[in-house]
Amino acid sequence: MKFVHLAGASLLLFAATACSDRAITPTQPSLSVAQSAANFDQGGTSDRTVNMMDACDHASFAAQNPPILCTRNGGVAFNQLIGQLLDHGSAGAWHNAPSQMDARVGLTISAVNKGGEIHTFTKVAQFGGGVVPEINALLHLTARPECLAETNFVLPGGVDTDDVVQSGTTLYQCCIHPWMQTVVHGKS
Repeated sequence: MKFVHLAGASLLLFAATACSDRAITPTQPSLSVAQSAANFDQGGTSDRTVNMMDACDHASFAAQNPPILCTRNGGVAFNQLIGQLLDHGSAGAWHNAPSQMDARVGLTISAVNKGGEIHTFTKVAQFGGGVVPEINALLHLTARPECLAETNFVLPGGVDTDDVVQSGTTLYQCCIHPWMQTVVHGKS
């Protein structure tokens, strides 16, 4: 259980201060989730949407010392999340949907946080570790430089957009929960 305490502390400290030695810019919800879904359809010629999902349980996340931000009621208890990471290297309820997509070059990708925790939608050269050292250690990952430089954190209900889809394959991951990944195949 010592790891759970350390992970909880790191997650909260990260979520609350996001590594206070650097500036962060939380992405405020500029559109409601319903508005963003209506504005960004999944068609091949329209901008594309990725939904960042989680199932955190407010009571068990808030019970960590220090507390971890979770705006949902019910769901997966914090200790169950750690157990899933230990058993599987991921937690299925924490995911990006879709995990893969085709998109025309020139479109914008919007990432909508439909969960209760803070997430990132970070473009990376390779999938790897995020900014929570205990999760990296648990999953045997090394922090990606893109994650270490990330300053844009998407609050629950928030929307983040990435510039334009480029030709070829582009990788995105959450720098807090690095198993949350999306692969975008840019097509002309």
